[in-house]
Amino acid sequence: MKHNPLLSDFNTYLDTIPFSQIQPDHFKPAVQQLIKQTRQEIDQIIHNPEQPDFKNTIEALEFSGMQLSIVQNILMNINSAETNEAWQQANEEVLPVLNDFYNDIWQNQELFKRVKAVKNSTKPETLNTEQQMLLDKTYKSFVRNGADLNKKKQNQLKKIDQNLTRLKLQFNKNLLNDTNAYKLVVTDETKLEGLPESYKETARRLAQEQKTEGWLFTLQAPSYVPFMKYIKNRELRKEMALAYGARSFKNNDNNNSQIVLDIARLRKERARLLGYDTHAQYVLEERMAQNPDKVLNFLDQLYQAAYPQAQKNLEQLKKLARKDGIDTLEKWDVSYYMNILKKQTLDLDEQKLKVYFPLEQVLQGIFDIARKLYGLTFKETDKIDKYHPEVKTFEVFDDKNDFLAILYTDFYPRPGKRQGAWKTAYKPQWQKDGVNARPHISIVTNFSRPTDNTPALLNFNEVTTLFHEFGHALHGMLAQTTYPGLSGTNVYWDFVELPSQIMENWAYEKEALDLFAKHYQTGESIPENYIKSIKKSLQFMEGYATNRQLSFGYLDMGWHHQFDPQTHTDVSAFEKEKMAKTQILPYHPANNMSVAFSHIFPGGYAAGYYSYKWAEVLDADAFEFFKEKGIFNKEVAQKFKQLLAAGGTRHPMDLYKAFRGREPKVDALLKRAGLTAH
Repeated sequence: MKHNPLLSDFNTYLDTIPFSQIQPDHFKPAVQQLIKQTRQEIDQIIHNPEQPDFKNTIEALEFSGMQLSIVQNILMNINSAETNEAWQQANEEVLPVLNDFYNDIWQNQELFKRVKAVKNSTKPETLNTEQQMLLDKTYKSFVRNGADLNKKKQNQLKKIDQNLTRLKLQFNKNLLNDTNAYKLVVTDETKLEGLPESYKETARRLAQEQKTEGWLFTLQAPSYVPFMKYIKNRELRKEMALAYGARSFKNNDNNNSQIVLDIARLRKERARLLGYDTHAQYVLEERMAQNPDKVLNFLDQLYQAAYPQAQKNLEQLKKLARKDGIDTLEKWDVSYYMNILKKQTLDLDEQKLKVYFPLEQVLQGIFDIARKLYGLTFKETDKIDKYHPEVKTFEVFDDKNDFLAILYTDFYPRPGKRQGAWKTAYKPQWQKDGVNARPHISIVTNFSRPTDNTPALLNFNEVTTLFHEFGHALHGMLAQTTYPGLSGTNVYWDFVELPSQIMENWAYEKEALDLFAKHYQTGESIPENYIKSIKKSLQFMEGYATNRQLSFGYLDMGWHHQFDPQTHTDVSAFEKEKMAKTQILPYHPANNMSVAFSHIFPGGYAAGYYSYKWAEVLDADAFEFFKEKGIFNKEVAQKFKQLLAAGGTRHPMDLYKAFRGREPKVDALLKRAGLTAH
């Protein structure tokens, strides 16, 4: 058999992944072999003649299957960032096998007996806080995955999980295919009035790559977003907006309507099997929010503040549109008129702003902020293998110059990369036998590429996106826990966005902007009036933006708490009903959000989309503390560093109170967003 790099020590610099040696066909045999090894490790735990205790059962289980987990991470991450048919096939072959294996573990009665024995016999005072958390989490994971069910119900659960895995893979595949299938070619340059030259140049290059005349536009964010913002031709904006809204909703093989209904039904069936009424109840039991009522009340509280402001925001846009003879404002008009309004009210021209945010400079600025706050340094290295030539690699060191982490960055869109931006890990942090294994973290985005004439210049939204993902990366890189399952971002889902969202705040502060926001040609610092406008932009159209976020939160809770498979058989009708209270623009039956809502269907945000707003409450409240003491105050930064380092070892509210001295209040968010009563 040919050498399989996934089945041996990597023997690479800092034990990094040897991407160039790994092929898609390595995964199936590697996973089969590693499952076999992990089963042996599990058997040793089960047949240990000694009495079950924390070390020989809970800790042994936590450290079992480590190589299998890394191999799974590699496949999952490449399939998101650099996929093709061969990688997709490897994923489709391997994921069901892995899910079956994990189901077998969670439903293994002999193993559960030992875990239960440890849970029942261990005195809390004999364990430290982290050990108590791991014991509790391990026990709950068994129960929440069916260990207490009889054999018949366990088999039902297993079948549901197999079906969900298949459906989620298909959902992603359909959405990627349908997004990539659409192309708008414009051959008459006069129709591109309003579009800045840099975006025209990108569209021209895309057309040349496809051997097409004219300018080519796609539904990928770096093409779609500027198109909707700048193109004056309303008919073209309409065409693009309706194409975007119809992804995976057309009458073709990529339609996700039935998949959405099936996923929602299966999640509900799964929850019922485990003793919950709805998937949201099941999910929220392990969240700060605790239950669906609390989430819906939270959304309603923000809705009361946001909806009246959203209507006022919309009136401002309608007023502008009426000057152009438009009686009914449509979804394809919002970005365009919002951009005009932004220029008028904030004196903020995105194109003039971009020249101060070349990507490399912004990244260096973020590194400088991390140094000032947490003592970190980042050194680019060419000693680390990459999965694509555009990826950059960095070694990260702490304030004592000790090695802390590996950071991969991958910034530009490609056909094999899914949309959006995310932080992920190839290897977690953990400590065992005197070794503190450091994490390998990756940030992936879809930013506009450099052109022949200019470096990659970020719009301000892309700047805050990079700060956001870097906040997640810090959570991973600063981890100092014993157990991999409690390390870094392995925290309650509605707490995971705090480190990312608080990081965005520095992008609005003069003291931070002065470090990196400099004109890419002249080196001149960003003007003071631009900074004031950026700061003011925090409240610009915030009623509209919050209302939009809330509409997604209500839709998510609809599918996972209020959905009834017997009566709700039409994706459009259900979506319309759940988003009715937030609907402020005309509805288009040929468009649908749910079928492209990858956060909640294949992604991990099911019954958790509210957590973006939940974490905003935390981040606004936490950043107030920084502002009171100084945004680079070492004492406050040290406290926040402790919160980041702790990962999931303590309850998030305990971590937050240790940092802030009290529970969070919603006031700081409403004030920052300008949603308080005037």
